[in-house]
Amino acid sequence: MIKSRRTRIGDYVIAFICLVIVLTCLLPMLHVLARSLSASEALIRNQVTLWPKGFNFTAYRLVLSDAKYTWSLLWTGILTVIYTAVAMVMTILCAYPLTYEKLKGRRFINAMILFTMYFNAGTIPMYLLLKDLGLLNRPAVLVIPNALSVFNVIIMRSFFYTIPTSLRESAEIDGAGPVTVLLRIYLPLSKPVLATLSLFYAVARWNGYSDALMFMNDRTYHPIQLLLYNILRSVTAIDVATLEGFRTPGLNETLQAATVMFATVPILLVYPWLQRYFIAGATLGAVRE
Repeated sequence: MIKSRRTRIGDYVIAFICLVIVLTCLLPMLHVLARSLSASEALIRNQVTLWPKGFNFTAYRLVLSDAKYTWSLLWTGILTVIYTAVAMVMTILCAYPLTYEKLKGRRFINAMILFTMYFNAGTIPMYLLLKDLGLLNRPAVLVIPNALSVFNVIIMRSFFYTIPTSLRESAEIDGAGPVTVLLRIYLPLSKPVLATLSLFYAVARWNGYSDALMFMNDRTYHPIQLLLYNILRSVTAIDVATLEGFRTPGLNETLQAATVMFATVPILLVYPWLQRYFIAGATLGAVRE
């Protein structure tokens, strides 16, 4: 089939827009990578753009040799896995019952869930609640308060709607209960949305630091993003040495860039493994509301 001239021009415009978007996302990462591999003198002179100047791995050696960084990175990975698992379980248990049309109070429950999406008590009431529950300065405070996203529940529920009810009815005729139907029918058919929402939760937890900043004073359980925040707010190399334990002067900018790479690359490596599920899960869940 031969495309018309107008169609070809439209394809070129779309390709150009996609290229601009890709470069917008990629070039800042390349710039940060170049800064992390450059000499501090080149950074001071603003000579680094997209290619390292004075190529060296000094900043990465310092980061890897500091137990504070390695533990923070390991702890963030552990926290992300636990948080994602808990959040997915809660999302499934919240969305699955709402697919039953005979569920009593179904409309009211849906309304209350949507209400929490638009309104919340605020930071101070949340702090007081967590204090009364004894969660402050405990690792659980980084998991429990944000373990359920209403937006993700809606996506999960909408995806469950796309599964034919005849499958559930057939299983119920054979004596299967709600739990069996969920485990044997719904979850095996929901791999795209499960992978997509798992990625959403994992990225949100990996990039999150505000909850740790407000509710966690013990630096042992600070995630990598909060450690990165503490570094980026430092102005001079003396601040870095004082706050984060480094004693080498002149490495402030390089250390910042190296830490950004350490905090960004691991979560980016997860996406290629879930890419084949990502688009299907994000779109099929929006077919029916």
